[in-house]
Amino acid sequence: MEPISSDFAVKILIDDAKRIKLLIQNQHNSLCISQCKAFEEVVDTQMYGFSRQVFFAERIGILKKGEGQQMLSDLESELNRLYTELYENRQETNETSKEA
Repeated sequence: MEPISSDFAVKILIDDAKRIKLLIQNQHNSLCISQCKAFEEVVDTQMYGFSRQVFFAERIGILKKGEGQQMLSDLESELNRLYTELYENRQETNETSKEA
């Protein structure tokens, strides 16, 4: 068995981060996102798993110290932006419905 390159391992981590972002982006029903505890738990579980992968990658030297934390911070910021965007779209839809 050949060793895995650091570049390949980082690519896998980046792909996993993208998968978590897509999980939220693909939720067209923003009502589910805001009120569905199961969905929140899925995202929390995915984030926890990702954080463990990143921590492991740092421990074995695939990621430099702090590089993994930056990946997590970037992902959390992106997820917060997506959540905010969905909530704002939902509020706009509710306001438009009230005006009609």
